[in-house]
Amino acid sequence: MSSIRDLPAQLPSAGSDESELRGSAQDFMRTPPQDLEAEQAVLGTLMSSMGAAERYFGETLETGIVASEYYRPAHAMIHRAICGLRQKSEAEAVDPVTVAAELTRRGELAKVGGASYLHACVQAVPTPANGPQYAEIVRAKAYRRAAIESAQKILQYAYSEEGDEADVRSLVEQQLTAIAAGMPGLDATPPSVGDLYMDFVAELEEIQDGQQLGLPYGLADLDAVTCGMRPGNVTVIAAASGVGKSTLALNAAVAAAKAGAKVMFSSLEMSSTELMQKIAAAEGQLALHHLTRQGGLTSQGWQEVERLGRELFKTLPLRVYRPDSAALRDIESAARSCVRGDGLDVLVVDYLQLVEVEQSRNSNREQAVAAVSRGLKNLSVQLECHVIALSQLNDDGLMRESRAIKNDASVVIKVERPDMDEPESPRAGEVDLVIEKNRFGPRATVTAAAQLHYSRFLDMART
Repeated sequence: MSSIRDLPAQLPSAGSDESELRGSAQDFMRTPPQDLEAEQAVLGTLMSSMGAAERYFGETLETGIVASEYYRPAHAMIHRAICGLRQKSEAEAVDPVTVAAELTRRGELAKVGGASYLHACVQAVPTPANGPQYAEIVRAKAYRRAAIESAQKILQYAYSEEGDEADVRSLVEQQLTAIAAGMPGLDATPPSVGDLYMDFVAELEEIQDGQQLGLPYGLADLDAVTCGMRPGNVTVIAAASGVGKSTLALNAAVAAAKAGAKVMFSSLEMSSTELMQKIAAAEGQLALHHLTRQGGLTSQGWQEVERLGRELFKTLPLRVYRPDSAALRDIESAARSCVRGDGLDVLVVDYLQLVEVEQSRNSNREQAVAAVSRGLKNLSVQLECHVIALSQLNDDGLMRESRAIKNDASVVIKVERPDMDEPESPRAGEVDLVIEKNRFGPRATVTAAAQLHYSRFLDMART
């Protein structure tokens, strides 16, 4: 196996002399972590797993090893050829002869060292049964190389004097989040539709069987129309002030958390205490005004609050984030911190127009909100989470800065209450969730019951 010299015990201090700094620079020029013998053993396992040893082929690939994780380019070529053969047919023989033929077809046989090198890889395998262990060694070395690459990016940017401390922090957090999440950003060839087909069929079967793919919003009719919340997508909940958009979003956050999702609710409008009061009211059927005024709770009410503490709050994977400022970078930083911790499946931002971004002197408010919307969309993709972004409607019932927000959203829900302007309306206590955009289904209107004294919305069937 290849060996790597140990890292220096400590980095040079600010007072280090020139020779020490030169030695440190040489340390960074060392050969990156790699194990060529393990790489040969993986390829040899894949080319010798036939007959009774067939299962070692699948077990080795199930480690998740991909061509881009090999240090030697020739090994990556061989791996791609092997996978190309198997993709053609499960019955296709994978051995040095067939792999050589596939490499010849690709014009790469000479680049990898010829057919003799393929046989050398097979001979380098101590036992095919250890194929998964060899693959894990290769992946671990690739991970270390990616960590070094991330560290070098941080060093180069820090030394460049570009940007400010917030830009440096953002880059550091992005790189560390990727490494901590096990996604070091290794370059990989995008999958073909043939590679995606089996996953597509599996998801299609789940859809046809009526299984819920997305996380629940907490309203069955809304889940049915939108197929729930999915990673990498944004739901915009828009409403005028006082209609209940924060309540709807908080209900959805709790419902997703109850389903096991890791959720962060970032509020720029309500305090942590107000959010806790709303959750307690909704989950304990406690009148909200009893929780907000002196002497409002009865002994039974206190018992319910204590029960919620034991049975709900102590186990619910829901985090409440009240940033010191309204900057988008702070929300992004908190979200990445969640990913590095327990993970993050749903991020709620209440609300878009309050979030601030750095902008040029000549930019207007619409451009600023568009930057926030685009930033949250990018964050949902980078962190593979679903984002619920609340948006304020103006007096005409139109979403402020609506064009950019709608473009970035997968689902846009406009909340309307018929009894807002007509207290005597025969539809008092109802709310219409007008789905103005829906990438996963039709545009529709879902009617729910508005029990705002309990700070919750319910399916009409439940009332």
